[in-house]
Amino acid sequence: MVFKKRKNRSEMETTTKPAPQAVSRIAFTVNGQARELNLDPRTSLLDALREHLHLTGTKKGCDHGQCGACTVLVNGRRINSFLSLAVMHDRDDVVTIEGLGAPTGLHPVQAAFIERDAFQCGYCTPGQLCSAVGMLSEAKAGWPSHATADVSSKQITLSDAEIRERMSGNICRCAAYPNIVAAIRDVAGGA
Repeated sequence: MVFKKRKNRSEMETTTKPAPQAVSRIAFTVNGQARELNLDPRTSLLDALREHLHLTGTKKGCDHGQCGACTVLVNGRRINSFLSLAVMHDRDDVVTIEGLGAPTGLHPVQAAFIERDAFQCGYCTPGQLCSAVGMLSEAKAGWPSHATADVSSKQITLSDAEIRERMSGNICRCAAYPNIVAAIRDVAGGA
C-alpha cells in the first residue's frame, strides 16, 4: 500500500486568478427604443429581453425552441428568441409582444384574437401574436409555405390549411387553434 503525503492548507491554495468573463456590447432597437447591453456572449435573445430588459411578455416554454412561446420579430421576421444569441442582433430592430400595440390602440391581430377569443390560459399568446404578425407579412410578400398550392404565385391565398401550416411552429396546450386560425383569417381578409 502506498500512502501519499497530505498537502497542508498553504500548498493547496493557488495564486492564479479566474479568467475574466467575456462581455459583448450590443446595441439594438427594442420596441422602438434604442437599447444597449453588456452581455455574456452566450446570452440568448430571450434572456436578454426577459432578464436584462425586463420585458417578460415573451415566454420561455420548452427550452428547445419547439413550442413558439419565445417568438419575437427581428427586422420584421419572426424568430424563436430562445435559439438565437443576443450578440447576433447588434443593430437589429426587435419587436416583442410589448411593442405590438398599446391598450389604446391594439394591433389588428391583437384585436382579432380578443374578438375571436383566440386564447385561453394566455401563456402562448405573445408568441402566437408575434408569429401571426410575421406570417401575415411573409404571405403578403409572396413567400410560399409547405401548404401553398402554387409556389410560383406571388399572391398567397391564406386558407385555413395555409394558416395552420404557417403557424405550426406555435403550440397552444389549451387547444385554442380553431379560434387562432379564425382570428388570423379575419385579419388576412381585411388586409
